[in-house]
Amino acid sequence: MSHNAAARPRGAGSSLLRFLRDLLIILVVAFTVSFFLKTFLVRSFYIPSGSMERTLEVNDRILVNQLVPDVIDVQRGDIVVFKDPGGWLSLPQSARTPTPTPLEHTLQVLGLAADTSTDYVVKRVIGVGGDRVACCDANGRVTVNGVPLNEPYAVVPQGKTRVSDIDFDVTAPEGSVWVMGDNRYSSMDSRYHQDEPGRGFVSEKEIVGRAFVLNWPFSRFTWLDNYPNTFTGVQEARDEAPATEAATEGE
Repeated sequence: MSHNAAARPRGAGSSLLRFLRDLLIILVVAFTVSFFLKTFLVRSFYIPSGSMERTLEVNDRILVNQLVPDVIDVQRGDIVVFKDPGGWLSLPQSARTPTPTPLEHTLQVLGLAADTSTDYVVKRVIGVGGDRVACCDANGRVTVNGVPLNEPYAVVPQGKTRVSDIDFDVTAPEGSVWVMGDNRYSSMDSRYHQDEPGRGFVSEKEIVGRAFVLNWPFSRFTWLDNYPNTFTGVQEARDEAPATEAATEGE
């Protein structure tokens, strides 16, 4: 009797130690996987301003595919997060997030919390390298390689008939993109930085990745679309342009 009674506590203690060991292993693996995903594949970001409304609202959280553009090409219509090229960010104090606590910072590094730093910008790609992007045509639309875009994501104030209050006609250098916010009259995007060294273009080297899902708040969970139908015919128009120009010169 005494022998069995003594054995039971030792067995219970051993089971507890095994449980704690297994729990520790699970936590280490979970943190390692999360850190790996955050470093190489997926990263979470916080939306501090209304420049992408109504697609992205203030306080939304998004997940970003970091394989874009290094492994997967960036495409027209993609929502991308990029490092501030310099002077793009001028958030009002009300839109700035408090400095994260040590715990919050650790969770951000591990990829378990959204990055709330103000070093990054989120916009939609309208033109990729080699594209000619202009605004506006007779109907107030942006054109890419001469093809007018019907942009269902663009927010224009009531009474306005143009998707941009600024005229522009630019050609994106190879390896760069022209970006605009969906909330067109409240977005300090490529249009407003044409007098700076980068001329409003964003180098693909500055792009962190493509936003592919709005994951928080959960009530707004949705996959983020790049609206391929909006850009139908844009690449074809660009591909045909040199041949058309050569034929004109030959005449």
